[in-house]
Amino acid sequence: MTGSASNRRYCRLTSDAGTCVGVVGTDYNENKAFISLARHFRSKGISVPQVLAVGEDGMVYIQEDLGHDLLLSMLDRARKKGEDTAEIENMLCRTMSLLPEIQFEGAKGLDFSVCYPQPSFDRKMVMFDLNYFKYCFLKPSGLEFNEVRLQEDFERFADDLLRYDTDTFLYRDFNARNVMIYGDTPYFIDFQGGRRGPVYYDLASFVWQPRAAYSENLRQKLVDTYLDVAKEYMTVDKAEFEKNLGLFILFRILQLLGAYGFRGLVENKAPFVVSIPQTMNLLRSQLAVRDWPYPYLTGLLGKLTEMPR
Repeated sequence: MTGSASNRRYCRLTSDAGTCVGVVGTDYNENKAFISLARHFRSKGISVPQVLAVGEDGMVYIQEDLGHDLLLSMLDRARKKGEDTAEIENMLCRTMSLLPEIQFEGAKGLDFSVCYPQPSFDRKMVMFDLNYFKYCFLKPSGLEFNEVRLQEDFERFADDLLRYDTDTFLYRDFNARNVMIYGDTPYFIDFQGGRRGPVYYDLASFVWQPRAAYSENLRQKLVDTYLDVAKEYMTVDKAEFEKNLGLFILFRILQLLGAYGFRGLVENKAPFVVSIPQTMNLLRSQLAVRDWPYPYLTGLLGKLTEMPR
């Protein structure tokens, strides 16, 4: 089976009894994180693939086969065929309504020490992602910049992001590519990079996924759907929430550019190269929506969006 960014290998196993998916991992701790999280979430009634068996060395495992329908692929196919996407948009909203469950209920009783590579969203991880952007995308762009001034804005940015931490599960790579539709139910996959962290990150990751290219109206509908359910778990001031969310949208865009720079430009994986212009368009739009308190960083980002590619 075709993989994505990771080096894990997947295969569909078939017998008279049915099918399942075999996974060959490359990192014991990453495998352990997925297996532990999957079993924990299943015990909470959260829709994730069931882990059926694990090899003695922990490097291979077998999980439930959820079929072929990735939510993002379904949307792409409908758009290419010029079909009405209303039904798929309803499924996107349904998926968004399930996010608070995995964030809040999924965090209850969870042993965050199994999370890989880090148990929580902390300053070290924020700076890792910002430097990922700097070294894998900004520097290769050839744009000259003052590293000291950039670092000062990175530090201020990190301070603001860490101000909104919550005792919840952060999926980290939550987007329509990591949701499968099986029996008309959204199932979450590829959550092995999750950790304890703020609720804003996953919302930003899903709604502002560059490849998905949702309209502004759909984005607002997805945010509103999330908030309607999230208010069952926390107090919500919509204006304040959306202001805080903006910080994580910008942060997620920089993290994606770092990943696309590495996976696309360094490893030459075509799908990630294709995603760079879409992400730059998204960055351009976010720079225009507010006055950011990081003048050197945002000035640099503005110049980056003007560079020919």
